[in-house]
Amino acid sequence: MKVFTKSRDRRVCLKMIFFISFLFSITVLLSQEAVEAKTPKVGLVLSGGGAKGMAHIGALKVIEQAGIKIDYIGGTSMGAIIGALYASGYSAAELDSIFRKVDFDNLIQDNLPRGAKTFYEKEDSERYALTLPFDNFKIKFPQSISRGQTIYNELVRLLYHVKDVDNFNELPISFFCIATDMEKGQQVILDNGYLPEAVMASGTFPSLFEPAEIDGAILIDGGVLNNYPINEVKAKGADIIIGVDVQHELRDRENLNSATDILLQINNFRTVEDMKAKIDLTDIYINPEIAEFSVMDFDMQEPIIASGEIAANEHLSALNKVATTQKVVSNDIVGIRAIDSITINRLVIDGNINYSRAYIKGKLRINLPIKTTFGKLQQGINNLAATNNFKSIRYRLLSGIDGEDLILRLIENPNKAFLRIAVHYDDLYKTAALINLTKKNLIFKDDVASIDFVLGDNIRYNFQYYLDKGSYWSLGINSRLNDFDYGIDFDVIQSNFRTLQDENINEINLNVSDFTNQIYLQTVFKEEFALILGIEQKLLKYSTRTFINNDSLIPAEDNGRIYFENSNYYSAYGKLILDTYNNRYFPSKGLYFNGDFHLYLLSSDFNDNFSEFSIAKARMGGAFPIVGKLSLNLETEGGFKLGKSDVKALDFVMGGYGNDLINNFIPFVGYDFLSLPGNSYVKAYGRLDFEFIRKHHFMFTANFANIEDDLFRTGEWFTLPNYSGYGLSYGWDSFFGPVNVMYSWSPELNDGNVFFSVGFWF
Repeated sequence: MKVFTKSRDRRVCLKMIFFISFLFSITVLLSQEAVEAKTPKVGLVLSGGGAKGMAHIGALKVIEQAGIKIDYIGGTSMGAIIGALYASGYSAAELDSIFRKVDFDNLIQDNLPRGAKTFYEKEDSERYALTLPFDNFKIKFPQSISRGQTIYNELVRLLYHVKDVDNFNELPISFFCIATDMEKGQQVILDNGYLPEAVMASGTFPSLFEPAEIDGAILIDGGVLNNYPINEVKAKGADIIIGVDVQHELRDRENLNSATDILLQINNFRTVEDMKAKIDLTDIYINPEIAEFSVMDFDMQEPIIASGEIAANEHLSALNKVATTQKVVSNDIVGIRAIDSITINRLVIDGNINYSRAYIKGKLRINLPIKTTFGKLQQGINNLAATNNFKSIRYRLLSGIDGEDLILRLIENPNKAFLRIAVHYDDLYKTAALINLTKKNLIFKDDVASIDFVLGDNIRYNFQYYLDKGSYWSLGINSRLNDFDYGIDFDVIQSNFRTLQDENINEINLNVSDFTNQIYLQTVFKEEFALILGIEQKLLKYSTRTFINNDSLIPAEDNGRIYFENSNYYSAYGKLILDTYNNRYFPSKGLYFNGDFHLYLLSSDFNDNFSEFSIAKARMGGAFPIVGKLSLNLETEGGFKLGKSDVKALDFVMGGYGNDLINNFIPFVGYDFLSLPGNSYVKAYGRLDFEFIRKHHFMFTANFANIEDDLFRTGEWFTLPNYSGYGLSYGWDSFFGPVNVMYSWSPELNDGNVFFSVGFWF
């Protein structure tokens, strides 16, 4: 009986302990639920809106200052870009700094750095105003203005610190963005994968950027279907929604001034109606006053960002209240430490069908393994993009065993033929219209053939064939016909050719015809230098109809034209070129060198005065920013003739203004074209360039020279210059080429000259 009592007491005690523990557990759980109920999850919705989306940065500054912890971010288009950067760890202040430094025009237009192009590609891109696909003799229009390559490069760099995060819920802030499946017409939520690709897909505005391809789906801007993804943020678990809306209302006819405006208006037919319900679902609705700005006003960063701050401050009390309910001890955002050095250990290429791995590596300039910088990696990607052989270049940097894996995914450009057009006017060649046909993969995979037909006051053509082997020896074939007429001083002709003596003639109309054919080999070394070795045939004709030939020693043909020169010349030549100018026509930084040596071995000898001779010339200089938009371009050049040949047709002749003057015609401001002859010369040139409005330049030019026969033998090259000239000019770097108006004068002359040119030189 005694034992039974002790056992019962023990069971009673155990039951009481269990009951008390149970009650305690329930109390703790209820307390935890109560605490969790008091800590709501905050979701942030960022709408699309192009340049107006920079107002998101201003709003984020205020949200940060209020001490709010964001748990979820959903964004579309520009909202996706800013949302992804913020979710990855950037502070609002860092985003402000990043966006103020960005040149959006270059990003959007995909203006690849000039240094990314080969010397052939530089000439190609600086000659034509319009390029259209022309396969099967049918003109096509490109899908977009830009491939978005430059933007993608920047996204890869800025999001490098989260490169290995393929589940966007694992970012410092859970993130997703919206895109549109172009084939199915359905919304796509991108919350996993490679973050730069997802963000890029969300912002591929139709007609502005090429559609993106992810996992086989063709994606365009998410704003087409859902420009304010509030329901998707709620579905993630957000209790409180803060929304920043930078969309604009429907516009009237006066504000529909571009194709972009019209496309946005069509898209907004639906989104404006959708927003009525979405605003009601938003707990704190921030709507900046940005109606005065357009989606393309990327140069208005400061006022647009400020508008976001102003709008968010209007809700500061509500934001502070949310921060209080969160009970966040500290919301200090550490920010991102920039990493520039990377080690690429492995290269994986996918999608190259017509272009070999060696060709792609040659363009990337990568010899694995390699420690490099983002700048050099982007330069290599740009080199590949500049070929225009690829419709899309997307790449990923992922952590490997001993460094980074560079995963390169290519979509080759299906267009292999192009129609190109340009127009030009200058005082030498007069009016000209250029029509070009270009065909890639004509004979080999890596080749390109191009022919220009120039119609106008002077008929010309230019054929080029180039087999590009990158840093290996490439093969080129050129053939050109160049022809122009210009009135020059008769004394220049008399000093260079056998002519009749006529005191009544001061000026003659000289016709210059040049038919040149070249075969050459070219290689690139040290990434910037091009070495060219080749052979050349040149038929050179100088003639006039100014006077009738009676007793002159000059032969005349049936058409009455008098020829001063009509010879074929055969030569071997070499060139060394360095060109890092950032702009061919208005350089503000970079270096330039062009050395040329021609050895003339044979001639048909029209004037019966040929013997073997050589001509060497070099031009070098640099462009340097001084302060703000003021830059200085300094150059020096010179040339001389070696040998005792009496041939004058290939001597140097200075005067005039412009680019692409043939043979040894040298521009010289202050004097008219073809004014100063000699078989040797030295010249110094300087130009101050003030870009007072973007792409609009005011320039002051000065040049000085000595030119005469045997200048270097006599030592005259080292004396004070005999010739000088100055010019004041206005230049516009337009989409169809440079526009230049210059007034020039020389102290040695009594009057000045006005030079005028429009369009790319060709």
